Amino acid sequence: VQLQACGGGLVQAGGSLRLSCAASGHSFRSYTMAWFRQAPGKEREFVAGIRWSDGSTRYADSVKGRFTISRDRAKNTVYLQMNSLKPEDTAIYSCGAELRLIYSSLGVLSSYNHWGQGTQVTVSS
Repeated sequence: VQLQACGGGLVQAGGSLRLSCAASGHSFRSYTMAWFRQAPGKEREFVAGIRWSDGSTRYADSVKGRFTISRDRAKNTVYLQMNSLKPEDTAIYSCGAELRLIYSSLGVLSSYNHWGQGTQVTVSS
């Protein structure tokens, strides 16, 4: 499984960015994919996840109503649309993938064994 993340950048508070995570090397029909982020000096934390099979999603409370995770089956790509960005959203965002996760494990970092490289998101105040 190879994951390629992109789409980060510098944006002002209140702005928007869309991250992409292109997956290859496997059929992702039974996979769960998720975005995690790590800010300087902090632990990596769950942001949003999606089950490839049925599109069910889960979000961290801190991003609910602002971020939307989606998938494009034809392109094997997962997106994270980030709106109303805040300075506290500044972090390195990474995408992870894992096979056959139960819903309760979707937001657990240790559940994921496949990772793409991170992409930096910086939100200025």
